[in-house]
Amino acid sequence: MVTARGADALQATAAELRALNPAVTVVAVAGDITTVEGRTAALAACPQVDILVNNAGGPPPGDFRDWTREDWIKAVDGNMLTPIELIKSVVDGMADRGFGRIVNITSGAVKAPIDVLGLSNGARSGLTGFVAGASRQARLASRNVTINNLLPGVFDTDRIRTTSLATAQKTGKTLDEVVAARAATVPAKRLGTADEFGAMCAFLCSVHAGYVTGQNVLMDGGAYPGTF
Repeated sequence: MVTARGADALQATAAELRALNPAVTVVAVAGDITTVEGRTAALAACPQVDILVNNAGGPPPGDFRDWTREDWIKAVDGNMLTPIELIKSVVDGMADRGFGRIVNITSGAVKAPIDVLGLSNGARSGLTGFVAGASRQARLASRNVTINNLLPGVFDTDRIRTTSLATAQKTGKTLDEVVAARAATVPAKRLGTADEFGAMCAFLCSVHAGYVTGQNVLMDGGAYPGTF
């Protein structure tokens, strides 16, 4: 079951998934997962959730001086409270059945904050702290239920172009120049690909990752300079 706000893009993705494996039933539910109605519709379409991947769009970049209380509430609601609500809805059923995988797609900015992404830094860090505690509950860890966070660095996505556009506008450079400059700062000297990210997510959702829980898996081409 896949859900997203953009119905056309969602249906196109569902069609691609069906073409990859015609034996798999793909249900697409258009809706806003950050709302009660959106979560209710998504869960109704998939009453038994064995694998949950949380990934809401990140808040816009900007200067923290310009953000209002409403901006902060929206960011926390979308990138912290929504995944927590979904986890709460499915985790006990997973424990009862003896299998569950939850992966929250957050950001490399959780480990190395980016100044213009303060809304994201704050909200996602809150989710990270919650997962650190919840994932280690004996009721979950001992019942083969894992909760992990997957932290992307600079990947070739629409999101990176949105944040790069803000930098381009501030510096007077072109979007391509900003993207190329960001790729140059990565030891791998390139942007990550969606296929690479998907493969890591699939591993964390598999039976092979049963002894991995409460972890923040960073995928950034070596950009983070720390040891831990």
